[in-house]
Amino acid sequence: MEENLIKTCLHDRHVKLGALMSPFGGFDMPIQYKGITEEHNAVRHEVGVFDVSHMGEVRVKGPEAYKFVSHIFVNDVTGAPDGQIFYGMMCYENGGTVDDLLVYKVNDEEYFLVINAANIDKDVAWIKKNAEGFDCVVEDESPKYGEVAIQGPKAEETVERVLGLAVKDIPFYNFKTFEVDGEENIVSRTGYTGEDGFEIYGSHDYIRKVWDLLMDAGVQPCGLGCRDTLRFEVGLPLYGDELADDITPIEASLSMFVKLDKPEFIGKDALAKQKAEGVKRRIVGIELEGTAVPRHGYAVLVGGQKVGEITTGYKSISTGKSVAMAMMDKPYDKLGTEVEVQIRKKTFPGKVVKKRFYDKNYKK
Repeated sequence: MEENLIKTCLHDRHVKLGALMSPFGGFDMPIQYKGITEEHNAVRHEVGVFDVSHMGEVRVKGPEAYKFVSHIFVNDVTGAPDGQIFYGMMCYENGGTVDDLLVYKVNDEEYFLVINAANIDKDVAWIKKNAEGFDCVVEDESPKYGEVAIQGPKAEETVERVLGLAVKDIPFYNFKTFEVDGEENIVSRTGYTGEDGFEIYGSHDYIRKVWDLLMDAGVQPCGLGCRDTLRFEVGLPLYGDELADDITPIEASLSMFVKLDKPEFIGKDALAKQKAEGVKRRIVGIELEGTAVPRHGYAVLVGGQKVGEITTGYKSISTGKSVAMAMMDKPYDKLGTEVEVQIRKKTFPGKVVKKRFYDKNYKK
């Protein structure tokens, strides 16, 4: 099993830095370097860099690229300017989630889709199957790209000073292509931390060069451990926890990304029905009293009855509170509902709160 893990283009750098490595989505990935708390705080207060080369990239090109992307994506890319990025989901006919992803609009005949590492093979097969009958070509470009995410309040200054890329004028959720050493690289103002930052896609050689420049400049390398604590604090979902093939975007409390006023798309009828009739369960936040830490899979109880389950839980590094996201049955999803979380043989009191435990600090 272990020898089948895919190594990113930065793998040797992580090993040399003494990173704790672990399997994630079929890749051998760094979990932490100095420690999760230190790396988390570097991103919240200064700047950190992540190897996210495990993410998948799919290019859709052709006369009907727009029509096809609209057909598989719940968000609405209609009339968007070139260079804009959209977050949303691809869904099955029953509304369950194939994956959540970013869609980069190059132009009306070309889109760049960024998908989750653990879902690459499944997603690519599903996208290609559904592209039949559309005048467009789907290319899995995942093996071609390396990717780093530079995140934190000092990200803009760091990218400009250390990498020499003029990114100040890139608006939030937009991207630009830069030519460096005769190669085209994509730089987007996006991330998964709740802080300002950039994601850079380029050849393996270019991404290695970028990483080395950032290390030489003293930027903190960050692992998947704090990537999870950072995204969780600002209420961002993780596929497999808050989204899955049996969890719809409506149940995940992400209905703002589902645009029912656009033309037909896969899963539209099921999602429209859920929006109209309401759902039987949804993802909410829970705050516990005291210091007990809720974990994925722990039961949430009201009056001794199980009414929900923890999807992600931590002692929040930024706030010091024990908090969790949980899938809760109605009507126990209402703000202020008093609950208990079962942690091994004990139960701990808590209440339902908003699932954003820390405010995002994106560039306006």
